[in-house]
Amino acid sequence: MDKDIKIAVLIDADNVSSQPIKEMMEEIAKYGNPTIKRIYGDWTKPHLGKWKNILLENAITPIQQYGYTTGKNATDSAMIIDAMDILYSEKVNGFCLVSSDSDFTRLATRLREAGMLVIGMGEKKTPDPFIVACDKFIYVEILQKEDQESSPEKSKESKKANVDKVGPKLIRLIYNTISDLADDDGWAFMGDVGNLLQKKQPNFDARNFGFQKLTPLIHSLPQFEIEQREGSKGRNKLIFVRNRE
Repeated sequence: MDKDIKIAVLIDADNVSSQPIKEMMEEIAKYGNPTIKRIYGDWTKPHLGKWKNILLENAITPIQQYGYTTGKNATDSAMIIDAMDILYSEKVNGFCLVSSDSDFTRLATRLREAGMLVIGMGEKKTPDPFIVACDKFIYVEILQKEDQESSPEKSKESKKANVDKVGPKLIRLIYNTISDLADDDGWAFMGDVGNLLQKKQPNFDARNFGFQKLTPLIHSLPQFEIEQREGSKGRNKLIFVRNRE
């Protein structure tokens, strides 16, 4: 976690599940210090009752927003207005917008134009425009802890099912990214590859394919070759990757 990066976490209670909230907050902490945590919704509605205990446990402030007009999403408007107020207060360096609603696309774009780091979180149903408007977009489904009682065989089957989702489009994206960064011998530093993949496709995440990190994902693909090298004074192992001919 970079403690110098202060993040405002704004959650749309109508468009995201309450189940993985603890995991969501742990994920956000990897990118900075969540100094502002607010969640928006009409708390008089029974379906939002499941949030109440979770908010106390995670020190998230609920913001009441009544639905004044049928068919209009007042929650979105309140969240957008608050985001702009926070932006102009200059108290944060970034935002985490938690929603699966494409209505926040313009907000994410505006915040990035102002130099803010913008992380999006939402379900896999989230429309592409909102995803690509963020610096990084994380699917909440991959944050949910696996059932601890699952047998190793079932875990392997689940992982294999995820790996099978790796298709030509992803392989081509990785291949082209390595080519963009390769030295004269075709090698590219894995860290640089990961950063460029994120810029090209904000929702790229090795966990979407059943891997915790990028290196094991690429290692599982026969199209690529990985080499480990000694860092300066032998302190760190540096990983490089290149495309196989």
